[in-house]
Amino acid sequence: MKKKIISNLVVIMIFIGILLTLIESYNFRNHGIHNALNSAKSISEVVKNGLTAHMINGNMDQRDVFLNSISSMKNIEKLWIVRGENVSKQYGDAKNSELPRDDIDLKVLNSSKMEYELEESFTTATMRVTIPYNAIDTNAISCVNCHLVKYGDNLGAVSIVIDITDFKTSGLNLILMIMFFTILAVALLVYFANKLLKPDLETIEELSLKIKNISNGKFTNIIKKDKLSFESKNLIKEYNLLVNGLSITMDDIDKKLNIFVGNRSYDTTNPLVKAQKVISNLAEIYQFKKEIEIDSTKDEIYKRLSYILINKFNLNSFTFMEQDINTNKTTIVYNYGEDNYCSSEIFDNPNLCRLTRTTNDVWSTKDQNTCPHFTNSSKLYYCFDIDIGIQTKLVLNFIFDTEEEFESLKKNISSIKNYVLEAAPSITVKILLEELKDSAFKDGLTGLYNRKFFDEHITKLVPQALRENINIGILMLDMDHFKSVNDEYGHDVGDIVLKELSTILTNNVRDSDIIIRYGGEEFIILLVGVQDEDSALNIANKIRMQVSQNEIDIYAGNKLKKTISIGLSMFPQDSTNIDIVMKNADIALYEAKDKGRNMVARYEDKNNIEIF
Repeated sequence: MKKKIISNLVVIMIFIGILLTLIESYNFRNHGIHNALNSAKSISEVVKNGLTAHMINGNMDQRDVFLNSISSMKNIEKLWIVRGENVSKQYGDAKNSELPRDDIDLKVLNSSKMEYELEESFTTATMRVTIPYNAIDTNAISCVNCHLVKYGDNLGAVSIVIDITDFKTSGLNLILMIMFFTILAVALLVYFANKLLKPDLETIEELSLKIKNISNGKFTNIIKKDKLSFESKNLIKEYNLLVNGLSITMDDIDKKLNIFVGNRSYDTTNPLVKAQKVISNLAEIYQFKKEIEIDSTKDEIYKRLSYILINKFNLNSFTFMEQDINTNKTTIVYNYGEDNYCSSEIFDNPNLCRLTRTTNDVWSTKDQNTCPHFTNSSKLYYCFDIDIGIQTKLVLNFIFDTEEEFESLKKNISSIKNYVLEAAPSITVKILLEELKDSAFKDGLTGLYNRKFFDEHITKLVPQALRENINIGILMLDMDHFKSVNDEYGHDVGDIVLKELSTILTNNVRDSDIIIRYGGEEFIILLVGVQDEDSALNIANKIRMQVSQNEIDIYAGNKLKKTISIGLSMFPQDSTNIDIVMKNADIALYEAKDKGRNMVARYEDKNNIEIF
């Protein structure tokens, strides 16, 4: 640092010296040229006045002597007169010595303007100046009296070659003097800078090194130095306070950030870089949390979480599974890539899963089969779970082909868990909302859809059926003599009978069909997409027969058998108005009851209801 500062000062001083040298050289050269031109003009005036005097006095034969005497003056190397065209017309052709010697003479004769030319080498310099000799008219001299010309006409020119070497030598001496003082100033600057600024420059070097250490995460104080300026001492004091504060603050930040992200390992020991990465991760997790809060369903949350695992952590195969403690079932809710390779037994008995039993993360090991229910020995795996509600766990199962992929996940597992933990409350809320929605649309006793669901769903189903030309068989059924069950055995047995009936109904229709407990012992089945009325009748009779054959255990080994009556109407064959079709099914139901119960009645019209 010290050498660099002194070097920069030296360069600046040299630059200033060179700049001053160039400026002074330029000014001095211009000054020399200006002086030479003034001298040439003065000599020209002397020549003009002398020639005019010789002409007036009639001794032009002495002209050459006059010109030679002027030529012998100091610094004048050559001097000659060029006769102009106006003079040649009046007095005859010019002598050889008066003819133009070069282009400069010709140019001046034509333009009547002064011209000059500078010739110089390293040691010498001359200036050639040609000045026009124009006719003038003053009180002292009047050229127009002797020459047949007008005022201002060109009579000729005076050419002079002047030696200006003295000016050049003076300029060189000035340049050398400037260079000498520049070198002297640089030497003095280096000496005093090194002597007087040495402690401060060393302090700057020390600070530079320590600041570099800070950027690498090393917070240490500089060594105290003596003989420093007041400013340097204050600088060191402030720096030490800053470093101490940073050290304490970064330790505190590191500890508190680990609370949020866990003791995750980073590929750096620099606390500044580490803090930046942690904060960046927290910002991304916060953004993720804000996005999932506005997702409509838990499936959307699972999908968004999968995007994070795929795009941020480069995972190629994973499965999300929900374990329901109430039903003791494991259900796959999202899968990406390969199968999870879990044996089928754990889906019906989650307690077989090692993760469920240990409540600790489970992963592959080289020498032993950690999880006996993982069915692919060529793959590696990592499993962990979190609670999403009181009765449900979310299990995440990751599958790998290589050790590198497996180690990469272990390195990032803390961050992955942070995303999952942030998602857990939102998933729990969505599960609760689904349960709440189910409770609003499902019958609490049988678990079937209720009348409210039917009223809302039928308004969407009917337009779709008409648009797609779908048949809907509507079965309206009622348990025969159900009131006598409640009267004889009590409402508890009545509830058992209704549950048994709902189970038989569920087991004898397709998943696409809809079963509704319409009220009391009355049920409706919507056979959505049934082929024709014969198919609907077959289903109805199958249900009727199974109900009549079913024995219901009520108490103390006593069994009870019940029957049902069913009314059938077809949409849109009977009517495109669903209310009319429902009314028709109800009429058919009561017709079946009137005919003796335990039968199926197909509505055709009021006077034609067929019994099966």
